[in-house]
Amino acid sequence: MTLYQLFERTLCAPYLQLKENAASYLAKREGETLYLFFEKSNGATDWRNNFDFPAKPYRDMDGGLWFVHRGFLRVFKTVEPLIASAVADGRVKKIVIAGYSHGAALALLCHEYCVYHRPDLAGRIVGYGFGCPRVVWGFLRKRVKARFKNFTVVKNCRDVVTHLPPRLFGYRHVGSILHIGRQRALGGVDSHRAEHYLEELSREVTA
Repeated sequence: MTLYQLFERTLCAPYLQLKENAASYLAKREGETLYLFFEKSNGATDWRNNFDFPAKPYRDMDGGLWFVHRGFLRVFKTVEPLIASAVADGRVKKIVIAGYSHGAALALLCHEYCVYHRPDLAGRIVGYGFGCPRVVWGFLRKRVKARFKNFTVVKNCRDVVTHLPPRLFGYRHVGSILHIGRQRALGGVDSHRAEHYLEELSREVTA
């Protein structure tokens, strides 16, 4: 599957819309592969959570205490118990996680959750955050940082969302960053639009 195809699926997935925190996700097993998709912002509650960016402690085990964006963590904690059984399913031999914008932040947290709870799938859990904002605050110890090894932040041109919250506030990207559309003269807002991601991803290689 190409990144273009994965992003298309992320945009078009038949999301489950939860009342609590307006969380939107889809868990779908296809053979031995579990796909976990997270939707972009689609309402006022999502935007309130996007801007609720004081850092909050996440886990304090196997790597020590670390901090993340409070609003994104609140939404992911709503989804977490609903995907737990799918992630734990022994029939699953690979997990692919993807999200766009607000959903990309949730995909990042989901990626860490899957790596932490399915150590037997080391190297077979991959995550992609298209237009992903910064989620992690402060420095991570090596053991925690390693969980994001196979998570990729996909950043188009000058996408403004990938610069938020500002680094000045202590937030940072984790995993690797794939820059696309470097030659395009798009502004920060236009760079974030789904149609421009699709245009640039059509040039990319297999995910």
